[in-house]
Amino acid sequence: MSHDEIVDSPPPPELSLLLAAELQDHLMTATNDLERLQRLLDDACVALMDGFHTSAGALGEVIDQGHTITPSLMAVRQELFKTVTALQFQDMATQLIAHTNQRLRSCADQIARDALGDDDPDGAAVVDEGPLKPNPVTQDEMDAGSVELF
Repeated sequence: MSHDEIVDSPPPPELSLLLAAELQDHLMTATNDLERLQRLLDDACVALMDGFHTSAGALGEVIDQGHTITPSLMAVRQELFKTVTALQFQDMATQLIAHTNQRLRSCADQIARDALGDDDPDGAAVVDEGPLKPNPVTQDEMDAGSVELF
């Protein structure tokens, strides 16, 4: 048997099924981790929004009570409103997580269908297609400016 025959020969079917099942498990574990990351991100953003609204409200009360608006107070106000930019991060991260999760699940389903066969007696296994776009978010940085909060 030549080296080319060894390299070109497919692995035994049992090994292919084991590798496919293991790969599918790893992909599903990654999707579960992404879902957990999304929940953590959501919780952090809720805390950020609560802190922002509480601080902005307190600052607004100080200003509304007729206190002198010093340059320092104006600087604090401007810095506080710049923090809203951080909320763009949550929106972009959510889109990237959902996109990656969809792509991984599609790969896991394709592996299951191709390597393990169809489980459905009525026909082929349903595999959701992965995202058509390579990346849902083209922005890779955040700048201060107006932010539309949905």
